[in-house]
Amino acid sequence: MTTCYKVLAEDGSPCHGGNGMWALPSAAEPGAWMPPIVGSLRPCEHGYHLCEGTDDLVHWLGPVIYTAEYRGERLRHENKVVVREARLLARSKHWNERTARLFAAACAWDVLHLYETDYPGDSRIRECIVAAERFARGEIDRVVLDRVRAAAWAAARDAAWDAARAAAWAAAWDAAWAAAWDAARAAARDAAWDAAWDAARAAAWAAARDAAWDAARAAAWAAARAKQSRRLAHLLATGDVLQEIPDA
Repeated sequence: MTTCYKVLAEDGSPCHGGNGMWALPSAAEPGAWMPPIVGSLRPCEHGYHLCEGTDDLVHWLGPVIYTAEYRGERLRHENKVVVREARLLARSKHWNERTARLFAAACAWDVLHLYETDYPGDSRIRECIVAAERFARGEIDRVVLDRVRAAAWAAARDAAWDAARAAAWAAAWDAAWAAAWDAARAAARDAAWDAAWDAARAAAWAAARDAAWDAARAAAWAAARAKQSRRLAHLLATGDVLQEIPDA
């Protein structure tokens, strides 16, 4: 059976919409079963929403990841399932601010070549990804990270002005968001999980934008997402963030 996941805030409240509080598990016991949903299940409106596997989970990253289970009625909808009864089993011990930042940086590495192909003399994005990794490992402080991410954000703006280099612009934007936590967003919400989610989505989008035709874009998006899913699965199982992910 596919492992299910639920992403929540630290206090057990939803972080992707919804309301209420989930019963959190202890170190030894799962959380209590949530009250059964009465009435028809409706995606995004009525029911408990879970991720089935990391293919779903990569779309819904957040502060805390729990394994979960459900019983009774289940409705599949896009990148989630809606169920009538659910409970949390255990908190993922390998997902935290450090690993989320490293996951974000790994996703940024995936699209860096798009930028450097068109801007071979510009190392600002590369330096930013390296700085994000070093910050996650405690090797530099936030002052250094902020300085490097400002340079990466400037690179993203520079590339954005060049309309003829759309793919390079996408890569610069993606890498800046993913690895540097750009000033516009991260100054207000410097959350590693936000950056990780942005990185995964943006890296897939950058891969898709680099493809010539709609069908190729869809295939590129799917391939990037599949790679991210495998990276995330490995992280949750082992605590290691791999840059090189084997093909499926």
